[in-house]
Amino acid sequence: MRIIALFLILFAFPALAADPMEGSGLPIPRFASLKSENAFVRTGPSMDYPIKWVYKKSGLPVEIVQEYDAWRKIKDPSGETGWVHKLLLSGNRTVIIESKEPVKAFEAEDKEKLVALLEPGTVSKVEECREAMCLLQFGTYEGWTEKKFLWGVYGSEVLN
Repeated sequence: MRIIALFLILFAFPALAADPMEGSGLPIPRFASLKSENAFVRTGPSMDYPIKWVYKKSGLPVEIVQEYDAWRKIKDPSGETGWVHKLLLSGNRTVIIESKEPVKAFEAEDKEKLVALLEPGTVSKVEECREAMCLLQFGTYEGWTEKKFLWGVYGSEVLN
């Protein structure tokens, strides 16, 4: 009987003590993208909180800065924050061009052949990132662009 009681104390009760409001366990902060074309951003982590604004564009990169249960506090490229349900987010990585001038995209990292000029505000899918450059897909094209012009990847981040 004591063995059963000891077993319950050691194994059953810690599970009950675990916080059901924990998030995903993934690193914070991290980047994601909006999955939905109508993403309601709220003032707090529940449907009970009022809507601050609505994103009308899927694929926009956002930074997850906090988690609470199924809710993620996000920061957008302009620095605004709010809460969205996790179902409105995707793990697909995208970036937005942050520059006052068009940014060059090259066929290879050696920057020999120009593929495109990306306008400020352009949203692109991330295929790969190395130390200083990322391979982006924009429409039917792809090209390497310097990380320093991208919001949606960290400076030291390497993606394969």
